Amino acid sequence: MKSYKYLLLVTATCGFWFALLHSAAAALIWTACPDVPSKTWFSVASSADGTKLAAVAYGGGIYTSTNSGLTWISNNVPNRNWISVASSADGAKLVAVINVLSTSGAGGIYNSTNGGDSWTLTTAPGSLHSWSSVSCSTDGSKIVASGSQALTRQIHTSPDYGNTWNLTSAPNLSWYSVASSADGVKLVALAWQNNVIYTSTDSGLNWRPNAVPSNYWNTVSSSADGTKLIAGVDGGGIFISTNSGVTWTSNNAAPSRRWLSVASSADGSKLAATSTGPIYTSSDSGSTWVSNDVPALYWSSVATSADGTRLVAVAANGQIYTAQASPPLLSAAFSSGGLSITWSSGATGFKLQRKVDLTTAVWTDVTNSVSTIGQLNQVIVTTTNGQAFFRLQGQ
Repeated sequence: MKSYKYLLLVTATCGFWFALLHSAAAALIWTACPDVPSKTWFSVASSADGTKLAAVAYGGGIYTSTNSGLTWISNNVPNRNWISVASSADGAKLVAVINVLSTSGAGGIYNSTNGGDSWTLTTAPGSLHSWSSVSCSTDGSKIVASGSQALTRQIHTSPDYGNTWNLTSAPNLSWYSVASSADGVKLVALAWQNNVIYTSTDSGLNWRPNAVPSNYWNTVSSSADGTKLIAGVDGGGIFISTNSGVTWTSNNAAPSRRWLSVASSADGSKLAATSTGPIYTSSDSGSTWVSNDVPALYWSSVATSADGTRLVAVAANGQIYTAQASPPLLSAAFSSGGLSITWSSGATGFKLQRKVDLTTAVWTDVTNSVSTIGQLNQVIVTTTNGQAFFRLQGQ
């Protein structure tokens, strides 16, 4: 939880004064993680609350953080070509895959049930298998993994935390990216050189091709219910589906780039996409996109908390950055029912708090009901012959 310094002072003594601030949607503030080892970071995963993170390095190891990226711990795994990692909602169950580009070594899928403290090689096919992507349900029990090279042009699933694996009926294609709904029932997979996207509504038992334009599909992500999907093109745009892949659209709001990774909040409203340069985010399900204030790096992967207010991105250049939404600005005005305090309804994950004396440490939650009027959240509080300070607190 983080306290913010954007305050609104309301007083009825010596007249009435308040800071007239325009309400605005929360912006993302990106910060470089300190003391991160310089690795070829290829993939990152986040718990639902954004506090527990896992990052894998190509030709390196696996690192985890339990404090939103402030410090990172090296896990006890071999230095292999780790290429993709996925996390359960609580961050306790992790799964990571190895990419093998030649016949010189075996691949493998490893899992952890204790947040990365220890890892176990699963029974997934390992001999000469080159995995490219992995995803899991929010409880970590259902896993889907894909391969893109000739050694592993298949999709496998596990219903039991990786104890057993099943080869699915998906065609033999270069599967670059897979994503799962929260329950592991709805899956989506895309193939790069074959320019196709496939979806499954029965945990991978059956697959159907989606009607999509011919593109070098590179990365995909899913909302919690599996209805809202986002896919990025290698050298193209970003496409959105709101019906589990039945139809896909691109409004050209995002520029044509080499999109390397995409991420979605649980409800599909807040999206993030990384490329060889900027990081773009959307707070309206992809209708509009904004370029974030980050260095121009090879941003290989991005992950988000369930509410979309906390993000983490890793770069093959050796950097890891985290982002958190800054609070929207508060406005206040007298109304017939008291004092009306408003802020942008597009900013989620915040609660209104008050105190009458800034020298005290305790803030009190404002329990008055929150109503939405147009694009504003509104709370009506009773006025008194005194002063009060109000703030929005990140939950």
